[in-house]
This record gives sequence, structure tokens and C-alpha cells, in this order.
Amino acid sequence: MKNFIKLLLPLITALMLSAPTFAYSDVAANHWAAKQIEILTEQGVVVGYPDGTFQPDENVTRAEFASMAIKALGQEHTTVAQPVNFTDIEPSYWAYDAIQKALFFDLVSCPLNGEPFRPEDPVSRAESISVAVNALTTQQISLDKAKEVLAKKYSDADTIPEWFVVPAGKAEILNMIISMPSATNNIEALRPATRAEVAAILYEMRHQALLNPNAKLADAMRKKKGEGFVVKDAFVQGSIGTIPAGAIVPVYLTKYTSSQQSDAGEIYTATAAENFVTPESYILVRQGANLKGQLLDVRKGQWFVRNGVLVLDNSLITTVNDQTAEFKAVCEITKYRNRFMRIVRAVLKGEKLEATPNNMIYMKLLKPVRVDLTNGWILE
Repeated sequence: MKNFIKLLLPLITALMLSAPTFAYSDVAANHWAAKQIEILTEQGVVVGYPDGTFQPDENVTRAEFASMAIKALGQEHTTVAQPVNFTDIEPSYWAYDAIQKALFFDLVSCPLNGEPFRPEDPVSRAESISVAVNALTTQQISLDKAKEVLAKKYSDADTIPEWFVVPAGKAEILNMIISMPSATNNIEALRPATRAEVAAILYEMRHQALLNPNAKLADAMRKKKGEGFVVKDAFVQGSIGTIPAGAIVPVYLTKYTSSQQSDAGEIYTATAAENFVTPESYILVRQGANLKGQLLDVRKGQWFVRNGVLVLDNSLITTVNDQTAEFKAVCEITKYRNRFMRIVRAVLKGEKLEATPNNMIYMKLLKPVRVDLTNGWILE
């Protein structure tokens, strides 16, 4: 029974590590915005409620939306040198920084002196779609052209606010007017946007902004460069870097591990020993990212019987952005042997293996990892 449990433990551990993090009880797999909600949840852009629900039909406040938009664009760490004063927001307000960043990146218009931001009001569909369009560099269109484009599809096009006509026209040209399946022929500009609609709008905004950001975002979203361990076969396409399967990367384990004292199935953690970078010096994974997995195979070294075996199976990585993603890799701990020692260990077995927090080990990636080089997000 003891041996059976020992064999079963790695399987149970693997299942626990690979269990999906996305599981909202009120968002079915066939929900029209399930994909967008899942991806943005994994990226920390949107969050659920403590009871495990997402409440997709509830509203979103203007402050919440500003915070979500900045996170979706990967700009939550940007510093704004000259904040704008509001009559209804103090610097201590939880979303103050996000709102300032939304202004800085021209996602929302700077209010006139004395005009409130109304952070607790629900964000309307017009406001949320406008923010998405403002994040982009778009072709200029006239008011008449925008009206013409909208009138072809939406029965309520002539009722939308004048300020929203051009942004709505641009959004329609870019296929960015997100509507629930039950309202495909109406823009419903002034209706509060639901959480599901907001997720879909932000998902599309993020995708478009990676391709064609506005001027300020373009500067902030440049691919980040730095020094570190060069992943030789890594390659870059646009703003996306890929660490291919078979790539080797250096890590440090966070605790002592050995073939003599550790057990198969044990959970281990490790950290990236230095930045992982492409041959062009673009940063793929920043130093300090945390890795997690289990000891896949552990066998003690015994005199005249066998050399020690110590194999690590990595499952996850948590980046410095606090994003947890799949990072399938394996590492077999070995000792350097010259020709003489190879002969000795082939005849006189009993070698013991260990890895200490101060010793670098190398992991071999089993699956490719794609990274947004502008902000370090791992794309899944």
C-alpha cells in the first residue's frame, strides 16, 4: 500500500497543478463572452467575486473600467508625472492612479476645471467603446461618414450622442462595437455596459492596441530590452517573442533537494536565475520569476547498485507581473564527470545528486512559450 500511494502521489500532484484557474459558476462554456472573460481573468485584468461568480450581467463603474483598461494595456506600472485634479477624486482613492493613467494615455478626455470624473457612475457602452478606440491610431473619418457607416447596420444610430458618432463609426469600421447576441441591431450607446461586454471590449482593444496603438501607448509598449541569459533559438514576430520547445534556461531552486532525502511527487519551487532574453536582447522572462513543479523521479544512489536519479518536472511560472501561466519543462540533475569519472561511475555505482539554492540548474522547455515583449505577459 505504501508503494502504491507513492506512485499515486505524483499523479494527484500533477492534476492539482494543471487544474484550470478559470471556473466561474455563472459563466457557462458556451456563454458568448466566455473566452474573453477567461483570458482576461488569467491575465488579472478582470476578477470574479468571493463566491466564485463573475456576474456577467452586472454593471461596471467608470473607475473600475479605467483600472481594467490600464491593466489590459499592460500599463499599470507607468508613472504619471503631472496628475490632473478632480473635484470628486482624492489621491487616496483606490483607482486614482489608474484614472490618471487613462488620462495620460488619452483613453479619456481631460475634464474641464471643476468638472467631476464620476468614478462610481456606471460606465456606458459609448464610454467604454470610445476608450477602446482612443487606445488606437485610427484613420480619420468625417461626421457624415461615421453616420453613414452606422446607419447601414444599427436601427438606433440616429439616437446616439453627437460626441460618440465619430468614435462609434471608427469602432464599426474596426469591428469593435461589441453587442450582446440579443442586441445586434442596436448600439444602445447610453446603456450601462455589462461586465461581459466590458470584458469583450477590453479583449478586442488589447488585440488592436498590440497592432496599432496610439502615439503615447506606442512609446510605452515598445519591446523591452535588457541583459541576461540568451535563449539561442528564441525568435521574435512583431511584439511577440517565442521560447521554443527544447530551449534551455537557468534557474535556482529555493530549497535543498537531493536524491538521498527528497521523494518523488514532492512540490518544489525555483526562480529564474537571470533575465531570459532573445538574441536581439528582448526580455522574455524577467529575473526573479517563480517556477513550480514536482519531483518526477527520485532514486537514491546506492553503492554497487545504482547512481542517484533526480528529475524535476516543471508545470507553472509566475512572472513579475503576478501572472501564473503554464511553463512545461524538465530538468535532470547531473554531475559533471570527466572521462575517468564516467568510467568509475559506470563500474562503481553510488553517486549522490543534490541541488542547493546557490547552484544553478538548467531546465529544458517541453512546450513553446509565447510572450508579449512589451509587458512580459505570457500568451496562452
